[in-house]
Amino acid sequence: MRPLQGITVVTLEHAIAAPFCTRQLADLGARVIKIERPGVGDFARGYDQRVKGLASHFVWTNRSKESLTLDVKHPKAAELLTQLIVEKADVVVQNLAPGAATRLGVSFDALKARRPDLIVCDISGYGDDPTKPGPYRDKKAYDLLIQSESGFVSITGTPDEPCKAGLSIADIAAGMYAYTNILAALLQRKIDGQGQRIDISMLEAMGEWMGYAMYYAFDGAAPPPRAGAAHATIYPYGPFPTGDGRTVMLGLQNEREWQQFCAKVLQQPELAKDERFTGNTRRVTHREALRALIIETFASLTAEQVLERIEDAQIANAQVNDMAGLWAHPQLKARSRWREVGSPAGPLPALLPPGSWDDGDPVLKPVPALGQHSDAILAELGIDAAGIAALRAAEAV
Repeated sequence: MRPLQGITVVTLEHAIAAPFCTRQLADLGARVIKIERPGVGDFARGYDQRVKGLASHFVWTNRSKESLTLDVKHPKAAELLTQLIVEKADVVVQNLAPGAATRLGVSFDALKARRPDLIVCDISGYGDDPTKPGPYRDKKAYDLLIQSESGFVSITGTPDEPCKAGLSIADIAAGMYAYTNILAALLQRKIDGQGQRIDISMLEAMGEWMGYAMYYAFDGAAPPPRAGAAHATIYPYGPFPTGDGRTVMLGLQNEREWQQFCAKVLQQPELAKDERFTGNTRRVTHREALRALIIETFASLTAEQVLERIEDAQIANAQVNDMAGLWAHPQLKARSRWREVGSPAGPLPALLPPGSWDDGDPVLKPVPALGQHSDAILAELGIDAAGIAALRAAEAV
């Protein structure tokens, strides 16, 4: 499974959005050369030490890459970066501050005369279009801030308190759209031989994800209410406690399931005809009364007993797993989704990316140590051992 074999990606990246994008390109066989600051590297390397001394974010988003350290503000290192891109790259990805790539001379406009087939993907918080910069172009744009600006936080949490997502979803959204846009650009290049610039905005990525909520609040209508882990507009749909102190998730989608739920789960078939609960709109209106009835029934049952009833009624359900539960999930094990990757700390388990191919696994090479591939890459650019030593002495690499 190496559809991108032969494609080289040079990436000036940090944190999550760009690294998540380029790791997926590496999964498909692309050679990904990650430019890092000498001595420090991608600051995500220092977020924590949860994985045998390595950072959890970094391990997740940086396998199968080569690490080249360059002080891109050093004139010689800047020349090497340009040489590397012009001679080797098919794709450049960067999520530096807006305007930084231009100052370094590695923007699409700076490179297209020498490499008209080059694809350059710029990822930023609010977009970086010189013709339409917008008032937010230069604002700092961390994940939480974009979750807030996009309206996501306003509809997430409890009625009393808004919450952000537990994961960096704005970064992930931007990384996914960068990844898919790059794949599309590579296909287009097959047709016309031309590269292009791709401008990815975290705000616009989250704006797309917020489409349902925006339309729900169309033309001044009330937005979806914050409902915790429950569904804001369908009921019963969400978490319910059981008598053994656990929680089960369940979700009803139609009236047939409501009748089954009353008969087989609550074992109160007459409830299906209660006028307070006929139709989803009425159930949402009277959700507190219905919730009390459900909790009263579940209080005398274990989670396993509740799930057995729900399964018998053919109603959608789930356990509320913690991270240990996900590591040990029987479905992932049964589908053989776990592999192993190398790292500076030794072998680590790795979950295969979504999707399966008949011709084998995606690429799963080690997570790189800082600067691990510097000498080899510099040698590819024609620099001998003495030259590499001189660059190191000058602190350019």
